[in-house]
Amino acid sequence: MDNLTMNAVVLNGITSADDVKITQCKIPEVVSGWVLIKIKAFGLNHSESILRLSEINADYIQKPIIPGIVCAGEVADASDTNFKIGQKVVALMGGMGRSYNGSYAQYALIPADHVFAVDTCLPWVKLGAIPETYFTAWGSLFECLNLKPAETLLVRGATCSLGYAAIQIAKSYGCRVIATTHKKEKLQLLDEVGADMALLDEGILYGKIKADKALELVGPKTLRDTMRCVKRGGIVCNTGILGGVYYLNGFDPIKEIPNGVYLTGFFSNYPSASVIKEMVAFIEKHNIEPKIAKVFHFDDIKEAVKLQDNGGFDGKIVIEV
Repeated sequence: MDNLTMNAVVLNGITSADDVKITQCKIPEVVSGWVLIKIKAFGLNHSESILRLSEINADYIQKPIIPGIVCAGEVADASDTNFKIGQKVVALMGGMGRSYNGSYAQYALIPADHVFAVDTCLPWVKLGAIPETYFTAWGSLFECLNLKPAETLLVRGATCSLGYAAIQIAKSYGCRVIATTHKKEKLQLLDEVGADMALLDEGILYGKIKADKALELVGPKTLRDTMRCVKRGGIVCNTGILGGVYYLNGFDPIKEIPNGVYLTGFFSNYPSASVIKEMVAFIEKHNIEPKIAKVFHFDDIKEAVKLQDNGGFDGKIVIEV
């Protein structure tokens, strides 16, 4: 493939949605320990907007860069790895789309330890919606919250792709789920995705509910209050920053973490083959349908990015390549 070209979105600096465009570049040359993937689908992620609109100016970002932190596709060249040509795989995280070129392209060259074989009959669009979002939900619920069947889970800031995924997984696992949104018009969406209780979040939940575990997706903006909404022995996992506040300024853990409550956080940069395999099998077994807002063809990625930046959608935006 040395002399062949592919279509890709290439960023050199801050790029508005209107300035996103597809260009032609060389298909990556395979190197030892890396896998060339022919991309079939990928979901858009908030972190890619952050990269495109601000983070790309950071010194640690390789430029020019093809963004995209996740993809689903087939192995086009396995190099010297144990993968096979044509094998169905997903790839996610590990510097993808920041330290090296990502998935906004027809092909991506990815380190083998961040490529995962998936034995699934899921169609490409659905598979493209799953990896990062569901892996983050899965890791938050089981690795960090140690979620058990029949427990009550609070998902704060639930009307996002990650929130919907967490609700679906927890309900399929046998838990009772309380889910919140700060928009009254989105309460019905939480009911539709399976929440047992959909609650309008006006900033203070303390005194209204007591959960066994809590998944905090709003972030530091509401974390202090969320920690007061779990029972003694409960766990709070901070995974999201939807509230736009990134730090707990002046945080006093001795006084502000209630006695007997545990605080943790999930960072999704370290997926493993065993977890991805278990997660995909669980999704298929329980017939979980990823909540997809809209599917765009790769040729229309500018329109997809515009929708992402403007908001007003519910679920995952997926690109079909």
